[in-house]
Amino acid sequence: MITENAPAPSDFIRDIVAADLQSGLHTKIHTRFPPEPNGYLHIGHAKSICLNFGIAREFDGTCNLRMDDTNPTKEEVEYVDSIIADVKWLIGGWADYRLGMKPKGALPEAKEIDGKSDFHLSAIRNPQSEIEFEPFYASDYFDQIYEYAVQLIRKGLAYVCDMTPEETDEFRRLGKESHYRVRGIEENLDLFARMKAGEFPDGSRTLRARIDVSSPNVWLRDPVLYRIRHAEHHHTGNKWCIYPMYDFAHCLSDYVEGITHSICTLEFEVHRPLYDWILESLDLPRRLPHQYEFARLNLAYTVMSKRKLMQLVNEKLVSGWDDPRMPTISGIRRRGVTPAALRAFAYNIGITKYNGLTDVSVLEYAIREDLNKHALRRLAVLRPIKVVLTNLPAEHYEELDAVNNPEDASAGSRKIPFGRELFIEHDDFMETPPPKFFRLKPGGEVRLKYAYIIKCEEVVKDDAGNVIELRCTVDPDSKSGGATANRKVKGTIHWVSAAHSIEAEVRLYDRLFTTPEPDADGDFKQHLNPNSLEIVTAKCEPSLAEASSDLRYQFERLAYFAVDKDSTPSRPVFNRTITLKDTWAKEMKK
Repeated sequence: MITENAPAPSDFIRDIVAADLQSGLHTKIHTRFPPEPNGYLHIGHAKSICLNFGIAREFDGTCNLRMDDTNPTKEEVEYVDSIIADVKWLIGGWADYRLGMKPKGALPEAKEIDGKSDFHLSAIRNPQSEIEFEPFYASDYFDQIYEYAVQLIRKGLAYVCDMTPEETDEFRRLGKESHYRVRGIEENLDLFARMKAGEFPDGSRTLRARIDVSSPNVWLRDPVLYRIRHAEHHHTGNKWCIYPMYDFAHCLSDYVEGITHSICTLEFEVHRPLYDWILESLDLPRRLPHQYEFARLNLAYTVMSKRKLMQLVNEKLVSGWDDPRMPTISGIRRRGVTPAALRAFAYNIGITKYNGLTDVSVLEYAIREDLNKHALRRLAVLRPIKVVLTNLPAEHYEELDAVNNPEDASAGSRKIPFGRELFIEHDDFMETPPPKFFRLKPGGEVRLKYAYIIKCEEVVKDDAGNVIELRCTVDPDSKSGGATANRKVKGTIHWVSAAHSIEAEVRLYDRLFTTPEPDADGDFKQHLNPNSLEIVTAKCEPSLAEASSDLRYQFERLAYFAVDKDSTPSRPVFNRTITLKDTWAKEMKK
């Protein structure tokens, strides 16, 4: 397992970066993370974030956060804000590297279209800085990108096409030339300027590259570079009614920002020849960026498609983008996973050229490893049953010592109240237990964690035959840590003092889907886990009334938990982050 202090990982992309620095091809590494703000980031993006920002960190380079915002009908400020928050949260623990950011409200410096003036970052900020910042936007470069398109027209490498989108797709599929491919340069320049001026309706015209309609690579078959969209843009407003396509804007944004290594997922491998063609066809004197591809993350028991995640949200199958069952970074954060755990996971799975399915247990292992080291131990009972210690007086009260984290001596200890009446877990008592049941049973003994050994003397039931109370006796000479605590019993259970406990809403989250590949048969919703959320009212030790959203807690013998944003002083709310052990392993063996 890779930790925060472990050596940097090694993979084929990092090997390329190291070789480029050693050969002198680049003296400074510059990467970027360029999400489209059309949804919330998910755990697959976390892999890309950790790769791009990680390379910048490890090689003393810089990484830009850039919004690839070329489609105004699908992009919103809400998504921009969520992306910024997610990236800051995930990389915030890395204080020793530089983040390419522009000061809030600033615009990029003007660039010469002929490329004579180099690009400089407006600012380089540490993510821990208190200075407000905002990311770069592809839309910051719309003026430059437009001029680059004009340059292609003047070179005879682009033309305005009047075919419908459906006709364009059909002709490209068949390898047929558009009837408008023969238009002259001056006519194309005039039509493109009038497209920009808003003379034509949506879908009536496009600007296409003139490459090779018979190319075996369909992406080189005269791809569309610009389309008409009379729509307000979240960042540029109504300034534009034509918008560059992703493939056109992406490589040029990389060039303008001085990106050295443009790292994408494998589905963009077939786009790389177009990426190179666009850059090489223009008069760009500076060194061109190069695209490298790696396998995207496919995680078992989840779906990664933004469209399908949006479907879950819109159909209210989850409570929102930050539902703790969602694979979104905001959902993972709300569930209580720490950025350190997510970074360790992203490092541990590695970077390869081959697609595969990552077992979710790898993620769960990283989460448990992190939380075990840092989570504060607390006592809580999720399904309480009352225990009365009959040989103690009603007014009995004492405080017992309990460690905050056995893995971290510096975490210290706390006092927990102990009285005559307690709550224990319902599952920690069985009236007719199976063999090797070492918890409480009639006539049986068990140790209360941090406290005493008790013996069940009597079982009290209601009229329906349900157990409602256990009457027990306590061995006063068996206090944990005491000089006379010599007697041993096989079972130890947790508990809380009934008189001093607080109530809390506890949300028991589980995997959202019941099968490792929920989308394998095309109907992912039929595999939704009906038991992915259970809400209980728990009895908790009183210190949890002051639980902090910045900390994580292990409810001893149960699971790891985090304070939810719905929590209030009068009604604490905790989310189960993960169980102490992999409970699904047993299910898979059945």
